[in-house]
Amino acid sequence: MSDEQSHEHERSEITYAEHYHPARPRSLRHRARVKAPVPRRSVTQDGEPTGTNPAYVSWLLSQSMLSDANEISRQFSGSGTMWQNPFANPGPRQAVETASVWFTAYPLSFITRPDESFLAALADENLWKAFSDIGIEGVHTGPVKRAGGIRGWHPTPSVDGHFDRMSTEIDPAFGTEAEFRAMCGMATWHGGTIIDDIVPGHTGKGADFRLAEMKYGDYPGIYHMVEIEPEDWNLLPDAPAGRDSANLDAATEEQLEKAGYIIGRLQRVIFYAEGVKETNWSATAPVVGVDGIERRWVYLHYFKDGQPSINWLDPSFAGMRLVIGDALHSLADLGSGALRLDANGFLGVEKSTEGLPAWSEGHPLSQAANHLIGSMVRKLGGFTFQELNLTIDDIKQTAEAGADLSYDFVNRPAYHHALATGDSEFLRLTLRTSLQLGVDPAGLVHALQNHDELTYELLHWSTGHREDLYPFRGADTTGGDIAEAVRADLVAALTGPDSPYNLIFTTNGIACTTTSAIAAILGVPELDHIDDAVRARIVRAHLLLVMFNALQPGVFALSGWDLGGILTLPPSQVSTLLDHGDTRWINRGAHDLMGADPAATRSTAGMPRGRSLYGTLPDQLADETSFARQLQAILAVRNRYAIATSEQVDVPDVSHRGTLVLVHRLAEEGTLHVGVLNFANEDVTATVRSEQLVPGSVVTDMFTDREVGVVDDLLGFTIDLEPHQGHSLLVTAPPTPAQEP
Repeated sequence: MSDEQSHEHERSEITYAEHYHPARPRSLRHRARVKAPVPRRSVTQDGEPTGTNPAYVSWLLSQSMLSDANEISRQFSGSGTMWQNPFANPGPRQAVETASVWFTAYPLSFITRPDESFLAALADENLWKAFSDIGIEGVHTGPVKRAGGIRGWHPTPSVDGHFDRMSTEIDPAFGTEAEFRAMCGMATWHGGTIIDDIVPGHTGKGADFRLAEMKYGDYPGIYHMVEIEPEDWNLLPDAPAGRDSANLDAATEEQLEKAGYIIGRLQRVIFYAEGVKETNWSATAPVVGVDGIERRWVYLHYFKDGQPSINWLDPSFAGMRLVIGDALHSLADLGSGALRLDANGFLGVEKSTEGLPAWSEGHPLSQAANHLIGSMVRKLGGFTFQELNLTIDDIKQTAEAGADLSYDFVNRPAYHHALATGDSEFLRLTLRTSLQLGVDPAGLVHALQNHDELTYELLHWSTGHREDLYPFRGADTTGGDIAEAVRADLVAALTGPDSPYNLIFTTNGIACTTTSAIAAILGVPELDHIDDAVRARIVRAHLLLVMFNALQPGVFALSGWDLGGILTLPPSQVSTLLDHGDTRWINRGAHDLMGADPAATRSTAGMPRGRSLYGTLPDQLADETSFARQLQAILAVRNRYAIATSEQVDVPDVSHRGTLVLVHRLAEEGTLHVGVLNFANEDVTATVRSEQLVPGSVVTDMFTDREVGVVDDLLGFTIDLEPHQGHSLLVTAPPTPAQEP
C-alpha cells in the first residue's frame, strides 16, 4: 500500500444549517481551516528591477496575491469540508444571529500601548471583556493587509487608507498573522466574531500589477488593461516625472475608444479632479516585459490611479481567482468569520450605444460576481456584508443572491436630517419606501459613524427615482428635489461659518464625527466651547441615534469615535492629508479606548489624537451615567427581546413631526416592540397609533418593566417624551377567550 493510500480520510466536522438550527451552540459553528498556512518566502533582491531580470520576477511572484491564491485554493479542492454549509441564498438573519452588534475599527486611528501593534491591542482580553460587558459581539478590523504599490524594489504607500490591497500578508504596521489569529481566538472565547475585508473591485499597484505590465503569464487578465500598439503611442500622454502613469483626459479617452482599444467614458468619474483625474482611465509609462519587449498599457481605475480595477470576465479568470484566494486566506488561514466586500458594485463594464457612457454600475456581472463571492464565503461557514451606496431597488436585488448584509446608506443621512431639522418626515419616507420595496431591515447594517464621511448622495432619490413623485412637505415632490432639499438642510445645519469644524467632502457628503454633527445641530460655535452641560446634551442626542439604529431588526454598528465621543480634528493638524481635497481625515482622529497610552498625542500610524468627550471604556464602565453604560442598557434590551431578528411591520403616522414610531413583531406570539423616538429639541406628548396594535394591549417600558399604558379602542396610546429622548416599549396583546383559563 502506498503512503498516499495509507492516509485515512479526514472526516468532516458535523455541522447544521442555520436554516434548521438557528440557535445551535457556537461550538458547532464550523470554520474550515487550511492544512498549512500560505508560505511566506524571502527572495533575494539582485540586479535591475526589470522584466528581463529573473530575480526581479521571482521577487514579485513571492509577493503576488494571485500566486498565494493558487497555493491556498489547492488545499480545498476535493475536500469534503467544502460541502458542509448551505450557500445558495444569502442568510441575513443567520448573520445577525452570529453577531448583531459590531465595533468597526480603523487601524490608522487606534492608539495602543507603546510597542504594541493594532492587532495585538484588538486581541487584548480586557478590551474583549469590556466589549462583552457592553454587548458588542463582532469586530470589523478594517483593512490590515499590505497595501499601496511597488516601484522597482521599493514599496510605495497606500493611496486610499489601505483599501488598495497588494498582498495577502498582514502589514507589519498593524501586526502579524500570529496576532491576527490570536485576536480571532480571543473573539471566539468571548463569543464574538472577527470581520475582515476583501476588495473585489481593485488592487493596489503591487506585484500583481507589475507582473501584468510585464505581460507575465495570465497576470494581465487580472485587470481591465489593454496593450496599446506602438504606432498609437502618440495618442497617449507622457507619465509625469516621478510617476508611473498619466490620467487620460476626455479627448484622449474618446480617441482610444474610437480606435477600438477601450470602452471609453463610464457613467461617472469617482474622485474627479480637474487636471488630476478627469477620466477612469490611465496610461502606463513604457514597461519592459519578461520577453524584452517594451509596452504601454491603458488601464481602468474607478477610484484613484493606484487602484487598477479587476476584470471579472477575462478568459483566464485570473482576477476571480485572486479575489477568491484572498477570501479563503482570511477565513480559513487567519480565522475570521465574515468579510466586508469593498468596491463590489463596479465589477462589470460594457460598451454602450454610441455617444452614451459605458454601462458600469448595476451591471449583471457585478451581481453574478457578488453571488459567487457570497456563495464561496457561505460554503466556508462565514457571511459577507457590502458597504456600498445603492438605491433601495439595488439593495433588494443584491439581497437576493449576493452579500448576506448591506450597509444602510439610505437611512443614515435621513436620521441625521431628522435630528438636524427636528422633523422625521424624510426618515419616515426612507423607512416606508424600503418596506414597500421589500427590503428587510434585518438584512441591513444600521451604523453610526465609520471611517468615511456622512454620505448624503441619496442615490435612490437623486438618480434611480429622480423624476418619481413622493409626498414631502405638503406637496408631491420629485425624488431629485427631495434629495436636493435634504442635502441643503444638512449642509446648512452641519457646516459653514457657524460650525467650521465640519467640512464638505467633494459631492459625497460631510466630513464629521457623530459628536461634532450633534454639536453643530445644537448650535455649538466652537468645539472648545463644549462644557459639561453641552456634553450632557450631546450624549443624550447620541443615545437617541443609538436607539434608532439598535432597536430595529438587523446589525447595529458603531466605531471608536462613537464609543469615545471623539470630535473632529482641526484641519491644521492634518493639512498634508487634506492637500488633495480628502477632508475625511478630520473625522479620523486617533482614539484610546482602553487608556493604553494616556500620554500619546498620535497613533502609531501618525494620526493626531482627537478630543474625547466620553473618556476611556474602563472609566465609562465605572460610571453608571456614562455613554457606554447607557449604551449597555439599550443593547441589553435589544438582546433580551431579540429585536435584532424581529420583523418590522409598521412605520405609522405621528402626532408630532419630530417623533418617529417603529413597530416590530417579536418572536413571542401576541407581542410587539414599539420604538418611540423624539428628534425634536422640545418636550412632546406623542400619540402612538398603528393598525398593528390590539385594543386592550398592555404597554410596558422595556427598560424598567413598568406598565405605562393600555392600547385604546382607536388602536393607540400616549407617551411623554423629553427633548431627544426615546422609549422602547413592549406591547402585549390581551389573551383571547380561548386562551383564558
